[in-house]
Amino acid sequence: MTEFQKYILHEQVRPLFSEMRVGLEKESQRVTLAGDLAKTDHPAALGNRQYHASIQTDFSETQMELITPVASSEKEVMNYLAALHEVSLRSMNPEEMLWPMSMPPQLPEDEGAIQIAKLDRFEEVLYRRYLAKSYGKRKQMVSGIHYNFEFSREFMQKLFEHQPLFTTMDELRTAVYMTVTRNFLRYRWFLTYLFGASPVAEKGYFEEDEIVPSKPVRSIRNSEYGYRNHKGVTVSYASIEAYVAGIKRLVELGILSEEKEFYAPIRLRGGKKVADLKQMGVHYIEVRNLDIDPFAPYGIKEETVRFIQLFMMYLLWVGNEQIPTELLVETGEQLNNQVALEDPETITSMQKEGLRLIKEIRIMAQELNLSDADLTLISQAEEKLYQPEKTLSAQMIAYQKKGLSNRALGVQQGRAFKEKAYEKPYQLAGFKQMELSTQILLFDAMQKGLEVTVLDEQDQFIKLKQQQHVEYVKNANMTSQDTYITPLIMENKTVTKKILAAAGFQVPAGKEYQTVQAAEQAYDYFKAKGIVIKPKSTNYGIGISIFKEGVSKEDYLTGVRLALKEDQTILIEEYLTGTEYRFFVLDNQVKAILLRIPANVQGDGKHTIRELVIAKNQDSLRGTNHRAPLEKIELGEVEELMLKEQGYTWESIPKAKEIVYLRENSNISTGGDSLDVTDEFDDSYKQIAVEAVQVLGAKICGIDLIIPDKEIPATKNSEQYGIIEANFNPAMHMHVYPFAGQGRRLTKDVLHLLYPEIG
Repeated sequence: MTEFQKYILHEQVRPLFSEMRVGLEKESQRVTLAGDLAKTDHPAALGNRQYHASIQTDFSETQMELITPVASSEKEVMNYLAALHEVSLRSMNPEEMLWPMSMPPQLPEDEGAIQIAKLDRFEEVLYRRYLAKSYGKRKQMVSGIHYNFEFSREFMQKLFEHQPLFTTMDELRTAVYMTVTRNFLRYRWFLTYLFGASPVAEKGYFEEDEIVPSKPVRSIRNSEYGYRNHKGVTVSYASIEAYVAGIKRLVELGILSEEKEFYAPIRLRGGKKVADLKQMGVHYIEVRNLDIDPFAPYGIKEETVRFIQLFMMYLLWVGNEQIPTELLVETGEQLNNQVALEDPETITSMQKEGLRLIKEIRIMAQELNLSDADLTLISQAEEKLYQPEKTLSAQMIAYQKKGLSNRALGVQQGRAFKEKAYEKPYQLAGFKQMELSTQILLFDAMQKGLEVTVLDEQDQFIKLKQQQHVEYVKNANMTSQDTYITPLIMENKTVTKKILAAAGFQVPAGKEYQTVQAAEQAYDYFKAKGIVIKPKSTNYGIGISIFKEGVSKEDYLTGVRLALKEDQTILIEEYLTGTEYRFFVLDNQVKAILLRIPANVQGDGKHTIRELVIAKNQDSLRGTNHRAPLEKIELGEVEELMLKEQGYTWESIPKAKEIVYLRENSNISTGGDSLDVTDEFDDSYKQIAVEAVQVLGAKICGIDLIIPDKEIPATKNSEQYGIIEANFNPAMHMHVYPFAGQGRRLTKDVLHLLYPEIG
C-alpha cells in the first residue's frame, strides 16, 4: 500500500476521491468551408478577445481558444464547452468553421502570410513575434486541448484531517500534485496511445529541409515533431523548490523569454507567477498533451474527460516509485515519443505496461467501489491495447485507406459540426434542458464575454460576472433591477388591477371567488355577458377560459374548475373586445410589441382537427416547456371546451382554408402564433404601456393591452384600450424568434441593462 492509499481509503475520504474540479481549454483553427486557413480577423461579434472570459485567440489571428469555467463533473464541463462551440460557430463568418483536428490545415507557402493575433496589449504581440522567430510560425499553428485538473476541496480537506504526514494544507496539496505530476511524466505515453489523433500533417507544416515521419504515426503533436521547447530545456520535479528554481534559471539565462514559454506536457499551477508556488503551494495541474478528437463535435468526448480523471486518480493512488525523479522524467519522455511515432494500426510496444496500468486502475476502482460506467471505461481502454484499430489515430488512417484524405475528413467533420450548431439556432448546446429565453440569454452573455456560471439548471438560476461586477439572474429577466415587492404585485392580478385603476388606467371590472359553489351562485350575473375566467396568480395563460358572448352553466362551471386547479382564488372579469397585444417594457422603453394569435389550425377538408393539431405540432419551431420559440398545441380540456363552443369535436373535419381556434387566450405558451408589430404602433400606446409599468414599479415587464383599433391614438383616460394583465417574468423567446415579423433580441437589452459598460 502506497503512502496515500491507506488515507484515501478512510471511510470519510474514500467517497470524495472521485470528485474533481476540471476546466478545459480548447484551441481550433478557423478555416473556410473548403478547409483553407481563414484570412479574416477574429469575429467582431465576440468583442475584444483581450477581455473576453471564454473565447480568445492563441498564437495566430485564426486560432480560437475556448476556455470553460471550472466544473465539478465531466458532464458539467462538457456542457460549457459545447455551448462555447456553438457561440463561436454562430458568431463566425457563415463561410467559415472550426478545423476539427490538432494538426493545422494546409498552411501557406509563405510563412509571413500566417497572421499573428492582433491583440490590444503590445507586449502580447511582441511575445508572439518572439515565438515566431524562435520556433517558426508553422509549429505554433498546432492546436490541442489543455485539461486543468484539481481534486475537490472537500477531498483535500478530509485527506488532510486523516493523514499524519503534513502539517499544513499547502504542504499536502503540493505533495499530492507533485506525486501526480511525476507519475504523469512517466506514464503520459498511455494517453498518447489512447487519444493521440494527429497521424499525418497537411502540406506546409514541415519545412522543406526538415526530417519528417515517413509514414502515419499516432501523434505528430506529441512527438519530437510537435511544438515543444528546444532541446536542453528541462527542470527538476524532485521538489517544488527545484521546479521553481529550474524555470527561474532558464529565464535568467535567456533560454526562455518568460515563464510561460516553458511548454511542459504538464504544468504546476497555483499563483500568478511560478515563484508563488513555493509560498502558496500547488493548487491544480494543467495537462497539455491531448490531441483534438476529430470524431467529437467539441474536440473531446465526455467519457474521455472522465477516463482522464480516473487516470489522474490512479497517479496519486499508485504513489511515486523509488526511482530518481530525473530518471522517471527522462524515461517518460523517451517512451512517449516512442509510442507517438508508432504505426497507429499496430499493437504498441508498451502493451505489457499498459495492461499492468489497466489492471491497477481496475483494482483501484474496485477498492473505491466506483460505478459500473467507470469500470466500462477501463475495459474499453483495455480493448484498445489489444485492438489498436479502435484508437483515434487508427480510425483516422482507416478513412484514408477508404479514399478519404485527411483534409477531406477534416472538411467533412468540420461541416457536420457546424451544421449541428445551426440545426436549432434558438437553442444552446449543453443547456437545452433550460427554458428557452434563458438559453438565448446564456448565448448572448457568452458572446459578450461575461463569465457565466449556471448555479441551478432546473431553477434557471445563473450568475454573470464582468471583472468585479456580479449579477444574478433567474428565468432570463428576473434581476436585481426589480425590487422584491414588484413581482409580488404583478403575481396578484387583483392587486395589479387596483394599482392601475387607482392611477387612472383602463382595466376590466371583475370579481373574485374561492370555491366552485361561490362562483356558481354568481352564474346568473355573468351568463349573458362576455367574460374571462382565470386564476388570480398564474402566468403563461394557464387555466384561462374566455366566453365572448355569454356562456352555458355547464361550460361556466367547467371554466371555474379549470381555473381553481391553478390557484385557490379565481377572477371572473368582463371580456374586453378588441385585439390583444403584448408590450415588452424594459427600463422605461417599449422594446417589442407582439400580436399573439390563439392556438389554431387550418382545415384542408380531409383531416380531423385532432390530426391537424398533431401535424402542426411537428413544426421544428414548436416544443414544450419553453424549449422552442413556439409551444405545441395541447389536446386538453380547455381546447375541447373551445371546440364545443364552436360546435366542433376533435373528430370534426373543417373545410379547406377554414381557421379553427382551439384557445381564446392568445398566449404562445398555450400554442399561439407570434407576430412582431412593434413598428406598426402609434407612440401613444407605447407611452401608456411605459407609464403603467412605472406605476407598478417594474424595470422589466410584459404588459397586455386589448386594443379595438390601433390606428386610433389613445390617452391614459380614453376607452381606446384596456390593460388585462402585467407579467413580471415575460417570455422573451417569442420576441426573439417570432412566427412572423422582425425578431427583437431582448436578451441583449437585459444584458445592457445589467452591464451598460459592455456596450
